[in-house]
Amino acid sequence: MVNFREVNDDDILKEWLLFREEEISSLSCEEDKKHWIYFDEISDKILKSIPKNNREYVKKQLDILDDNFFDYISYWNEKYYRNGFCDGVQMIMGCVKE
Repeated sequence: MVNFREVNDDDILKEWLLFREEEISSLSCEEDKKHWIYFDEISDKILKSIPKNNREYVKKQLDILDDNFFDYISYWNEKYYRNGFCDGVQMIMGCVKE
């Protein structure tokens, strides 16, 4: 039996999560746009407000923060949705057991 809680090379649930991520990031409705993190715009405002001699360092740090936040949110989204999916399947299987 397949254990959907584990991430494998040929993982249909991982593929679905990547598809959903692309779908969500398309900002297809106004509500999505209200809750999006406009990191590039925020970074530009920060960079414009600091002295030029510090911009390269701050830009590198902002890029690291962006990458770190993306990794963080991707990890927790996958963990949350993967485990929620598995919990749901277990509940359904518990209802159909003889």
